[in-house]
Amino acid sequence: MPTLAPLALDGHCILATFLGDIPFFALADGTIHRLDHGHKQDTTTDGLLCAIRDPGSDRMLAGGEDGRVVAVSSEGTVEKIADVNGKWINCVAAGPRGAVAFSFGRQARVIDTSGSETELAEQRTIEALAFAPKGLRLACARYNGVSLHWIGTRAPPVDLEWKGAHNGVTFSPDGKYVVTTMQENALHGWRIGDGKHMRMTGYPAKVKSLSWSVKGKWLASSGAQAAIVWPFSGKDGPMGKAPLELGTRGDTMVTSVACHPSDEVVAIGYADGMILAVRFGDRKEAVLRRGGMSAISSMTWGKKGVQLVFGSETGECGVVDLSG
Repeated sequence: MPTLAPLALDGHCILATFLGDIPFFALADGTIHRLDHGHKQDTTTDGLLCAIRDPGSDRMLAGGEDGRVVAVSSEGTVEKIADVNGKWINCVAAGPRGAVAFSFGRQARVIDTSGSETELAEQRTIEALAFAPKGLRLACARYNGVSLHWIGTRAPPVDLEWKGAHNGVTFSPDGKYVVTTMQENALHGWRIGDGKHMRMTGYPAKVKSLSWSVKGKWLASSGAQAAIVWPFSGKDGPMGKAPLELGTRGDTMVTSVACHPSDEVVAIGYADGMILAVRFGDRKEAVLRRGGMSAISSMTWGKKGVQLVFGSETGECGVVDLSG
């Protein structure tokens, strides 16, 4: 049976993750909490707008309303990476070899480990950023599509167009596909090699959480009364194939998904605070948390896959331990 180590915080949890083996929780008020031989607290920015884990250097990248982009180490040390004079930093992304990208309004910047900066400009506000898994290529999601920029070259961006507002973006682990979440209740994807479109519709709500399976064969998503898991194993991705629907619980909406680091299992967080783990193959379910006061907003598995850290919209956070 799993054990639960709860942590009651005050505020919306934007990111719950591990740095090393230490659980970290980033709240919208700019505070960072960690469970490192007791509960410890640090401050990153005034009004946190975005936070991600950088898997390449095992640190947290965060940006907020004060225009600062910072890196947080596993010891809780906060290092300033950039400051754009109070402009709101709405997106951050971690790239290969320690590169960091961030955006404000219609502009994005990429900083490499030498401190060299590359500025990018879009015609519309940048809503999300993501680096390709190989090569210094950055996707900028915006209104009517995605721009793919090769950093450090003079090559013009590749524009992948689709009408509507695109507010999230991710590359498949093999780099063959790019997928966006949309303002409408849908996902849209492109096969990068030839620009072939992939429409993934039918959601009753907006998709706010995506997670790739360990080998990139599946893409799990929130936005429905089950985790909607699209197959990406063939050359056409999910086109012509039905998704898996895992963890259906009546009318309770899925709000967060996190695929296991080594097994074809997905953790599913719900609007009522419950968390299930569901296996893709036989759809077997295991309860990891029975529920709480608010929706699960973020989840991350530890490297060994025996711990899951989670956060909620009202600050109910914690660690689920499966090692016992």
